Amino acid sequence: MVKTIVQLVDELPADNVTVKVLKALDYLAPGEWHNTVGFEATVTALTGETDAQVLARMREQAEAVYQDPTQGYQAAVRLYQTVDKADVAMATAALANKVGEKISFLSFLNKLTPKADTTQTLDLVLKIAVEVLAYSKLNGLPQANPQSLVTALQTNYTDAAFLRMVALVSFDALLPLGPDFAAKIQDSLRNLDLSGLTQNPVFASIQGDVPGSDPTQKANFLSQSFGAVESWLQGLVQRTGLTPQGVTQGLGNFIQIADDNLDFVAAFLDQTTNYYEHTGIQTVARHLILAIYPAVQAEVAAEQAAVAAAPPPTGQASEYHVEQVVEVWDEEEEDWYAAKILKTRQKKGENQYYVHYDGYGASEEEWVWGEDIRVRDLEKSDDEGFSVGQTVKVWDDDEEEWYSAVIREIRNQQYYVHYFDTEDDDDEWVDLDEIS
Repeated sequence: MVKTIVQLVDELPADNVTVKVLKALDYLAPGEWHNTVGFEATVTALTGETDAQVLARMREQAEAVYQDPTQGYQAAVRLYQTVDKADVAMATAALANKVGEKISFLSFLNKLTPKADTTQTLDLVLKIAVEVLAYSKLNGLPQANPQSLVTALQTNYTDAAFLRMVALVSFDALLPLGPDFAAKIQDSLRNLDLSGLTQNPVFASIQGDVPGSDPTQKANFLSQSFGAVESWLQGLVQRTGLTPQGVTQGLGNFIQIADDNLDFVAAFLDQTTNYYEHTGIQTVARHLILAIYPAVQAEVAAEQAAVAAAPPPTGQASEYHVEQVVEVWDEEEEDWYAAKILKTRQKKGENQYYVHYDGYGASEEEWVWGEDIRVRDLEKSDDEGFSVGQTVKVWDDDEEEWYSAVIREIRNQQYYVHYFDTEDDDDEWVDLDEIS
């Protein structure tokens, strides 16, 4: 089953190897990226929103929009996930090749695996192609256009998206290929073996998304994608003063790597991190949240205004009458009991009701306050038997006490309640296990 964007963001790790290597790049983009995890925390970080009702609606709306096949959010995440999963196989091949070069009695590995430079060059080019494809899907472009990505890189690539490109240059260009990575990549693309391309794990996993009807056309798209962003990549290196040695030194402050050979470091990072998926999920979540937030905020504000202006909901104390069948809360038993109202009166400015309990004698009859009475509307209730306008009791863990409230909204076994004798500011969402 495909996870929702809410689940993906909620499950992002707060600290692992991937997070550590991304933090190691902070000196290149200080303050640009914060590893915000958790969907509601991400909404708050991006919008400043803290209203529980808005946050709950954001979760619901984000899940619906993410699942919509006409939107590109799910497709973009799939691409980011796919490239990292397939990358592990390529990194394994690159490591095996380097081991074969370095250790004579394992030299047979050279004959079994592609040259590391070739593997890592193709890895970089494919990741750039994935960035083009994901950007196009995320922004609803009818065709994948490398030039659109270049424009975005120059104007609005920030936060996780910008750090992903910094990591791409650092870990997939400079470390394995050196400062002249661009020339090496162009040379590899001119001499690209199409049979080797089609056998490449990353290409095999994304080829359905790559424009072109045959390997030649798809290879041309890869070349166009790299050619479009080449100047920006080199400009980033120049602006930040990036060097292979600087990258490894920064990494050394966060993780311990047994071998300081740059080829090994690059392959090790490909095998042990999923920075494309991690930052990709954050990028998609950011785009989605900012897209739906204005409408959700306006919708909830309108609903809250309507509720505030409406007359008291059905189930409030003023609407009970003699002979009405109700349920009465027993504070000692902490449960509701069926009863009938026999008399009403005013006491201290509030209604009281004299009730007879079903199955009990007259000696058990008593006066009760309106907030301890409710009626059930089984036709309009949810699967748990609760309905909008119904009086309930809400458990407060801190006070270890039940409080009377009225349900104002129901969403997926969550209940938005208004407490008796309080202002609307105290209204909140509670879970099913907190109400009775």
